[in-house]
Parts: sequence; C-alpha cells; structure tokens
Amino acid sequence: MRMNSSQIKHFDYIFTGTGLAALMSVYKMILSEKFSDKSILILDQDSKKTNDRTWCFWEKEDSIWNPVISKKWDLALFANEDFKRDLTLKPYSYNKINGIDFYNFVFTTISKHSNIIFLNEKVTDINELETHVFVGTEENRYTCNYLFNSIYTKAFAENQAKYPVLQQHFVGWFVKTKVEVFNPDEVTFMDFSVEQKGNTRFMYVLPTSTTEALVEYTLFSEKLLSLIEYENEIQVYLEKLGINKFEITEKEQGSIPMTCYPFWKKNTKRVLNIGTAGGWTKASTGYTFKNSDKKSSELLQFLQNDWFAENAGSLNMKTFHEKSRFWFYDLLLLDILYRHNESGSAIFSSLFQKGNPQLIFKFLDEETTFLEDVKVILKCPKLPFIKALFRVIFLSNKS
Repeated sequence: MRMNSSQIKHFDYIFTGTGLAALMSVYKMILSEKFSDKSILILDQDSKKTNDRTWCFWEKEDSIWNPVISKKWDLALFANEDFKRDLTLKPYSYNKINGIDFYNFVFTTISKHSNIIFLNEKVTDINELETHVFVGTEENRYTCNYLFNSIYTKAFAENQAKYPVLQQHFVGWFVKTKVEVFNPDEVTFMDFSVEQKGNTRFMYVLPTSTTEALVEYTLFSEKLLSLIEYENEIQVYLEKLGINKFEITEKEQGSIPMTCYPFWKKNTKRVLNIGTAGGWTKASTGYTFKNSDKKSSELLQFLQNDWFAENAGSLNMKTFHEKSRFWFYDLLLLDILYRHNESGSAIFSSLFQKGNPQLIFKFLDEETTFLEDVKVILKCPKLPFIKALFRVIFLSNKS
C-alpha cells in the first residue's frame, strides 16, 4: 500500500458507503479480474452484520446473484377494491434476496482479495483536489484517485422545487401463522384494496410457505406515518385474510426516495455518486436492485474502456451518466402522484387489469422499444398524463 509524504494512506479507488451499488460494483470488479492491481478501500460506519432489508427483482434467467436468492415466484397477484388478477410471470420469475445473505456473500469474496480493504469507519469529509480526492473519517484520513460515493444526502433533492420528491415508505412484518393461509407459489405484488386515505397505499406479501410470509404496508407519498399507523394497517390486513393468531419473527422498515432530481449533476471529475445518491433508484417504483445491477455493470465498462486504459488518470466521472426517455416517463408519473397522490391505485390498476404483465415488467426494466412503450402508456388514464406532459414541457422551456 502506498503512502504519500504526510503518511495518509492512498488508494486507487475509495467507496464511501456499502450500499447495494457499492457492493455490487466491488464484487463485479473482482469477477472481472481487471482490477487486481488496483488498491480499493471501502468505508462505512455500518458493519453490515444484520438482516436490515429485503430486495426483490424480476428476471428471465439466472444471474451472478442466484446463489443468494432465497425464494422465487412464477405467479403474482394484483388487486384493488374492485378486482383481483393472477399474473403469470414466465419467462420472468420474481426473486427475493435477504440483505444479510447478500452482505455475507459479497464480503466473503472481498475477504479473499488483499487489494480490497473494508474499514468500519464513519465518513466525515470528502474534498476533491486537482490530482486526488481527500476522504476523512472519525478515525483516519485517506486519499484516492477516484471516489465512488453512495452516502445519500437528502437535502439535494428535498431543498429544491423543480423536481417532485415522494417517498416509498414501508413497514413489514415477517409472520408465522397457526393456520395455513398463504400460497407460497404466488407473491402479492400490489394489493390496493386497503383504504387509500388520500394516498397511494398497498399491501405487499412475500409468502415463503403456507404459514410464513413478509407482509408489508407500503405507501408512495410525500410524508411518512407514525410506526403505529403502519402496524395497525398490517394487523387489519391479516385479520381480513383470516389470520388472528400469528408470531412476528422479524420486522423491517424503510423509506426510499422517488424523484427524477438529476443527482448525476453532482458528479465531478474524480467523484461519482452511485446508488440512490447517484439517482440509480428507479424513480417511479422505488426498485433498486435491478437498476443497481445494470448501472454497476455499466460502471465497470466505463472504467475498463480502451480510452481509459491508454490514458490512466485522465478519466472524467462527469461523463458517466446518460439520460434516457424512461427518465422522462418517470417524471410524468411522479408529477401526477405528487399533485394527486390518491391517483396511484387507478394508474397501476389500469396497467395491470388487462395489460400484458411480461410487457409491463420489460417496460419497468427500461428494455422496451418505443412502440412497446406506447402500448404500455396507452393503458394508463389519458388526461392526467396529458396534463403532466404540458406541465413538464412548460417547466423545461421555462428553465
């Protein structure tokens, strides 16, 4: 490991934060075998020793994450107060990964590579200089050639008015019931039959057996609720399913920002924001796993391109991001939900009541052609999107 004149430890790359994006990127660096000569430091105040979250994503084929998938479903239920529809997902499957399994899987691999160091330290300062980046923690100081930051700063998105900001916020109970009530072959993707109360609210159920499931109360809205409000709704929903006696084995809760705020504009020559901090979360749904998987692969290609290999040290992180038409679609939906938060049930119901689920998942994965986009979008209520379109165009012209 190199030292500079003031004995500050220097690395080729530093990752601040061990979020999904950072761990995916480092793991793929290892698999590629292209970075074995690079010194890499990972910093986080969280040691990642607890099962703090659940990730789900849909996919057609097995991926490098297959070893940590704990459950797969080929069927999904969509429901509201008026109808229920069982969705056949094939060729997709809906996959579940427990946070602790993912952490253990990645960190076990990292521990076998001496060029990669993880330190359980809280980052307090990031300062970009002309030739390197300075990183301070509560214990030490470091420098690097390039820094990848996944520490999310709420103020960037929330202290502005141009782009709407909602939260996907939720509380989930892992329950074990006395009676066999769940269908372990079918995930409840969205159940809008719960009282909406002026918001976009739904239940999300991941059954792992006939007596075990994660039951999660989820909102797409601007304001969070008190803990008791989420838990009361879960209790009511379980009773509606005929469940009166159950054991709560674990709990989880979280809040994911849903916004089209251009986080990438915070990227600099030597600092690249990744994960939620870089706008890698799918703005219209809050899904993070699949987007981070794609973006982390793009990042590796970016770092390995021929130009960089021939001009090491001259990479400009500002050039990494490319805005697509899907960003614009997300902006329209968020504009509608921000102004009329109660409309979420009608919009998602219009998509799933008669729409092709495979095409919808392909669209949400941002893999459709423009003509396929049109097929999906035309399923949605027309007037709200037309109004949102005019507002967004006016906003763009004004700015």
